[in-house]
Amino acid sequence: MRQFGIGQPMRRLEDRRFLTGRGRYTDDMRFPGQLHGVVVRADAACGRIRAIETKEARAMPGVRLVLTAADLEAAGIGPIPCLVPSQDGITKERPVLAATRIRHGGEGVAFVVAESLDAALAAAQEVHVDLEPEDGVGEIEAAIAPGAPLVHEEASGNIAFRWQTGDAGAVADAFARAAHVTRIRLYNNRVAPTAMEPRAINALYDEAEGFTAYLATQGVAGLLPMTARVLGVEAERIRLVTPDVGGGFGMKTFLYPEYILAMVAARQLGQPVAWTASRSESFLSDTHGRDLVSEAALAFDGEGHILGYRIETWANMGAYMSNFGPAIATFAPLQVMTGAYRIPAFHEEVRGVYTHTPWIDAYRGAGRPEAAYLLERLMSRAAREMGLGQDEIRRRNLVPAADMPYKNATGAVYDSGDFPRILATALERADFAGFETRRKAAAAAGRYRGIGIAYYVECTLGDPTEEIGLRFTEAARLEVLVGTQSNGQGHETAYAQILGDRLGIDPARIDVVQGDSARKATGGGTGGSRSLQMIGNACVAAADAVIERGSRVLAALENCPPERVRFADDHFLIEGSNVRMDVFELAAAARDADLPDDLAAGLDLDAAYTKPDSTFPNGCHVAEVSIDPETGTVRLERYTVVDDFGTVINPLLVRGQVHGGVVQGIGQALGEAVRFDGAGQLLTGSLMDYGIPRADELPRIDFHYVEIPCATNPLGLKGCGEAGTIGACPAVINAVLDALSPLGVTEIDMPATPYAIWQAIRAARRVASA
Repeated sequence: MRQFGIGQPMRRLEDRRFLTGRGRYTDDMRFPGQLHGVVVRADAACGRIRAIETKEARAMPGVRLVLTAADLEAAGIGPIPCLVPSQDGITKERPVLAATRIRHGGEGVAFVVAESLDAALAAAQEVHVDLEPEDGVGEIEAAIAPGAPLVHEEASGNIAFRWQTGDAGAVADAFARAAHVTRIRLYNNRVAPTAMEPRAINALYDEAEGFTAYLATQGVAGLLPMTARVLGVEAERIRLVTPDVGGGFGMKTFLYPEYILAMVAARQLGQPVAWTASRSESFLSDTHGRDLVSEAALAFDGEGHILGYRIETWANMGAYMSNFGPAIATFAPLQVMTGAYRIPAFHEEVRGVYTHTPWIDAYRGAGRPEAAYLLERLMSRAAREMGLGQDEIRRRNLVPAADMPYKNATGAVYDSGDFPRILATALERADFAGFETRRKAAAAAGRYRGIGIAYYVECTLGDPTEEIGLRFTEAARLEVLVGTQSNGQGHETAYAQILGDRLGIDPARIDVVQGDSARKATGGGTGGSRSLQMIGNACVAAADAVIERGSRVLAALENCPPERVRFADDHFLIEGSNVRMDVFELAAAARDADLPDDLAAGLDLDAAYTKPDSTFPNGCHVAEVSIDPETGTVRLERYTVVDDFGTVINPLLVRGQVHGGVVQGIGQALGEAVRFDGAGQLLTGSLMDYGIPRADELPRIDFHYVEIPCATNPLGLKGCGEAGTIGACPAVINAVLDALSPLGVTEIDMPATPYAIWQAIRAARRVASA
């Protein structure tokens, strides 16, 4: 086994750059003549714009430009597109700046550009908006209530679309035959991605070359055609560059108004224009995630086996459709709606709902955490209702390993997995059998203690094809051109490990080139747990192509038959001779040689990988909590995760991804929630109000993996980027409800804050004493 090869816990190559302060982020960049932009934002969630007065702002010292919607219209600027519009719904795309109506708090009405940030901020205060306030709706229930104010007049009842899937007749039959039916109504709370690095852009324009924009993204290739469409220019006139990125979680995938505004201003002024969001702006203008209300039911036979599954969901879209917003509550989780269980009949209906709030789109997991939360909450509730253990009800319904490959009720085919084994391993590591002893000890100490189980199945998503380029440099290094974008996951290390393993190259001599549309204008970006699955297998294809071509190159250089050349011990060898070259030596020799046309590029080449299907990572989370009955405070006592990610390239990177994902799930379960008042005004606009978890609130996470290679790709990879988030929410809430079960508490929504739990405890005590 190689020291830094596949399967080794190699430390991240990129960390030296970050830890020594040499990381370069968008906001670090400054250019000669640098100007700064500030967005003027509406201070009401809903209203009619009667006038926008900019005269005083334009006269402020240092101000170079003030843009309004009228200026954008004159420049031919279009709205931000929705790439998955509903065929039979009402798709309202977001204007770059509001012209006549404000539809959510913080919506942009003007863009001020000045010689300094302070000057731009001062001038922004002098942009006066004559706004006639109107009643708004900030939540799903209010938006769909009879007579509710309409976000868009065309969308009757604020319904953006209706979508359904599955077999309604088969589900009706299953419920008619059921011996027991478990029902639930859940709210999946709205969350803000809250990346460490806020969104930012620094835009430049050259009359001859066109636009160059430095911005934090999850892949420049996907943004390029959208940006060209909104600006009304050819994509060839735009270069998008993404340097280092400090977190994305889905939110940095999308095209935003601020990016267009900075680019328009740079073109008009002929100088660089930078914009960076403040933290409060991020809460107002970034895409949010989740925000669903679901009513669902499971039908069981007399032995506790599932017969059918029915779901009705209302999904908040915000005021406008984001790039992929409608897909997140519909297509994105479809393949895994039935999870790890044998569910023969399934039907779901989803209604998209407009509200006077910022737009909703993918957040880590993008629909799959919502699906797992709903199903796993139902499973634990059904266990309580039928007098079964939460472990036993899952054992009875898990798809056995002998049934793999397994086609579920949505048509997805799980190619591999051993769900019962993963469950058993997780319960053993969590000491599930000894829990009741710990519950009694906690009770004696005056605390409620509970344990919660959640089993999830993930499906990897995104563009099914990925191409990479290999370029051997004169400095004896290998450049790998990729169309994904690391946001902190360790891509530079993982890709280098795979290529280094296949070609016998020290990973430290491999440079991953990403985030520059001038060098790589194609690629599916980072999202849907796809990066390593796609680029890793493309690396395998590229390495095999290098070996094949290298054999022919060496044969041509030495004038011998190609069949005498082989690649062994990290070198190209000619059998029966002393000729022996490593990859870099052969690349250098090819660069200086007169080779046939088909070998003229030497070892430089492009290679692609197309996946035949999604992969299906899966695993089991077990959370154990204790609760102080006097304050409602939850303490996470233990947390256990056992995952099947297929082949693991770098256990250290995987552990980091799982830990980060679990913490984000814990955050949503216990503290995080974007809140609005009844009119749609944001109430959680800072980190004083929005409760992300802190390190001292978290337990040690016991992480373990079982390698069951995927059967549908050469490396056997399944993906791990979003898995921790998917399993954490239901595991934690199931544990909270288990702790409160002796009181008769059967329901609590996320986030289960101390106040919410304290209220549930008090309500249960009042009922008990009545």
